[in-house]
Amino acid sequence: MEKLMRLIEMTPLLLLLFLPSAFAGHDYNQALSKSILFFEAQRSGYLPHNQRVTWRANSGLNDGKASGVDLVGGYYDAGDNVKFGLPMAFTITMMSWSIIEYGKQMGANGELSHATEAVKWGTDYLIKAHPEPYVLYGEVLFPTFFPPRVDLVGGYYDAGDNVGDGNSDHYCWQRPEDMTTDRHAYKIDPSNPGSDLAGETAAAMAAASIIFRRSNPAYSTELLRHAYQLFEFADKYRGKYDSSITVAQKYYRSISGYNDELLWAAAWLYQASNNEYYLNYLGKNGDSMGGTGWAMTEFGWDVKYAGVQTLVAKFLMQGKAGLHAPVFERYHQKAEYFMCSLIGKGGRNIQKTPGGLIFRQRWNNMQFVTSASFLATVYSDYLASFRGSLKCAAGNVAPSELLSFAKSQVDYILGDNPRATSYMVGYGNNFPRQVHHRASSIVSFKVDPKFVACRQGYATWYSRKASDPNVLTGAIVGGPDAYDNFADERDNYEQTEPATYNNAPLLGILARLGGGHGGYNQLLPGM
Repeated sequence: MEKLMRLIEMTPLLLLLFLPSAFAGHDYNQALSKSILFFEAQRSGYLPHNQRVTWRANSGLNDGKASGVDLVGGYYDAGDNVKFGLPMAFTITMMSWSIIEYGKQMGANGELSHATEAVKWGTDYLIKAHPEPYVLYGEVLFPTFFPPRVDLVGGYYDAGDNVGDGNSDHYCWQRPEDMTTDRHAYKIDPSNPGSDLAGETAAAMAAASIIFRRSNPAYSTELLRHAYQLFEFADKYRGKYDSSITVAQKYYRSISGYNDELLWAAAWLYQASNNEYYLNYLGKNGDSMGGTGWAMTEFGWDVKYAGVQTLVAKFLMQGKAGLHAPVFERYHQKAEYFMCSLIGKGGRNIQKTPGGLIFRQRWNNMQFVTSASFLATVYSDYLASFRGSLKCAAGNVAPSELLSFAKSQVDYILGDNPRATSYMVGYGNNFPRQVHHRASSIVSFKVDPKFVACRQGYATWYSRKASDPNVLTGAIVGGPDAYDNFADERDNYEQTEPATYNNAPLLGILARLGGGHGGYNQLLPGM
């Protein structure tokens, strides 16, 4: 009996010893380096001399030309070759927020310069896309098969496509470097407003201005000037951007409307400028615009309320609410509702897979995982600095429990899951090999510059049942379904397509997990 009791006591230790290597702990600093590298694979335009993803080359060099504007640069959003303004701006906002909160940890890891370069690649494009105070280009797409989109050179391809017109691109499997057709650029202006697009772009510019305040003050000032103009444009000429750029409805439809982006932009403008006008805007409009009313269980490129509520809760903890304290307390309560829902201690809790991953939808579920986990991470540090606790329906919760939750989500992504699969390409030994991504799935232009036509790409490369010739290092793919199942197949775009906005929030979490708290008050100015 005594031997049996000893064996039982040793069981937890034995389990730890025999768990797969994926469960033995992760190299968060390595994962951070890889996740930043992914953005270099998404670059559009003229690539710089220090480009580290060497299988990519220049692309989209005529974007904006047909509209008489230079829109070369920026990011392709996902696995296509399209530049969508709303998710690109959100990507920049979240990368900037990651640096604002955890730039010191990134610096200790030697990645701060790479992270700020990734932000600047995006903001350089956003500046080009905003040629006049009340004009903003929001999409660049092929006009060939379906209604056109915006013709913008630069920026990031959002995912694995090369899209201008999303439908046209999705009929075309081609490297970005092979795009020869003029792409259509779509804009918003006073006659065709888009408060959500302009508001998110204002937020991106404002957030980015903070990280360049010391290293490049002139550039920081320029970004803030654009942010002021864009917020005024968004607030003065109200409307949903997908009512003006109607082709966006099939890809990045604005379900939540624009009130959340107006509050989101105001919060970032206040953080960037300390201008009381934006603090008052949050106070006066919080109730009427839903900031204090919406109890959220998601956060992402479309729905920003949880992000606004988290930022305003921070302002409240910093003692900045003033006369708006009652309103800010209502924002704060909704922020806590979101956090409690994540850890299963709220009145309405977020769904999780049997393996413990947040699950919102089958198509690119990881976007919600990384965004929510980032909010949990920063809110945990805000509470710890405030020496407070999270007040949930199930009782008070220590800040460390929020951070532990975020860590569990990151660990799942990196391989601690029922399939022992890393959903970050290039991390670990078992990761997706057939990513739904045009550039990575076709032989590099530098290896074989022979032109690949749209249909040829489908016949030769898309249908090829083999690993991608180019490893899309650092990409976070869409991920498993509600039951932790995943099929590594190129045509399984719901699960194998990556996106820039999957990675952006992850930068901050990985920096925090890899570098620790840093021993400073998270409620004090960090940059």
